[in-house]
Amino acid sequence: MIKSFRLGTLAVPVTSLLLLAACGSNKTADQTTTEAGASAAADSTQTNTSAMPTSASFGKTTDGTEVQLFTLTNANGVKASITNFGGILTSLMVPDKDGKMGDVILGFDNVSGYQSPEFLKSGPYFGALIGRYGNRIKDGKFTLDGKTYNLAKNNGPNTLHGGKVGFDKVVWTAEPMSSADGQSLKLTYLSKDGEEGYPGNLNVTVVYTLTNDNALRIDYTATTDKATPINLTNHAYFNLNHGAGKDILGHEVTLPADRYTVVDATLIPTGELRPVKGTPFDFTTPHAIGERIAQVPGGYDHNWVLNNAATPQHAAAMVYEPVSGRTMEVTTDEPGIQFYTGNFLDGTLKGKGGTVYGKNAGFCLETQHFPDSPNQPKFPNTVLKPGETFHSVSSYKFGVRK
Repeated sequence: MIKSFRLGTLAVPVTSLLLLAACGSNKTADQTTTEAGASAAADSTQTNTSAMPTSASFGKTTDGTEVQLFTLTNANGVKASITNFGGILTSLMVPDKDGKMGDVILGFDNVSGYQSPEFLKSGPYFGALIGRYGNRIKDGKFTLDGKTYNLAKNNGPNTLHGGKVGFDKVVWTAEPMSSADGQSLKLTYLSKDGEEGYPGNLNVTVVYTLTNDNALRIDYTATTDKATPINLTNHAYFNLNHGAGKDILGHEVTLPADRYTVVDATLIPTGELRPVKGTPFDFTTPHAIGERIAQVPGGYDHNWVLNNAATPQHAAAMVYEPVSGRTMEVTTDEPGIQFYTGNFLDGTLKGKGGTVYGKNAGFCLETQHFPDSPNQPKFPNTVLKPGETFHSVSSYKFGVRK
């Protein structure tokens, strides 16, 4: 019998009313509200319901496959561009406090940038869909139903973001769509049994939808014919100051999480869920990214244990950039979020318009299950079984603060 479900969650304390006010109330995708300055056409919900996303060539992959760039546009002129190579979000044009549109995503002008030797060596995963298992798996192996599976090791002794050829490096089948919610792009991919060492033929569908209240919603769905761990996410790097700021250290971040997963020297969780109170990991109230980052060796690259994780859609993050006035609210049904501050960017990559991406040029907020969950029985379950349907939704909603 097929059933829809969210993989396991972990009971956590309820956030305070003050924190919920800062991060936005819990709500489903159909209950989102309009933020100040973010939706100039609130009475135009029918706008763009018949229009379809546009497409153009994005170049050829190294094996000669032609790939496309699809652009979604909403009623307010917000635009999201996605390529079917790696399901990569390449651009997101949103307004600042003066109504000026700016691109808040790090990336490249064509597909060759995502395949360059420099990019592949540094492995930043700009904007990509991540799978079969996002984040790290210790020693590149796990045991499931009594059998040990060996994975491709691509991050020191560990497996990271699906292996050497994860979902970020494959060509997805793309289908532009449109509905009352807004323009969408449906991407599908069959990850075959044994790919990168994982068991089962995994059918994956990801739908990007740009809503008319300036939210980019990502719906993940998957089924399998063998039990397999799964952890799907998006690896977008954000800079809400339209690239005018060389780094993101001035962005103010709120994370409704009272605990985080402690990691070892290779960024594998030790199993301890440590309280954030009194530490530089405490973002339960807003803090600038750069305020305490020097106290964290290497910078932030950790999983926070989200409060209210048992609710269908809960607050995951709120970001405010004071120069542009842009805000970003993240909601999800996942139990964790990886906050990463671009620590490994070193200036060797030149992105759109020749922009140099140095250390801390962007930050990531990857909604997810916890790293190394297949080897951590006390963590929320990540195993998808035959007859079950995995479904998860995350949303990145943009607004402004005057």
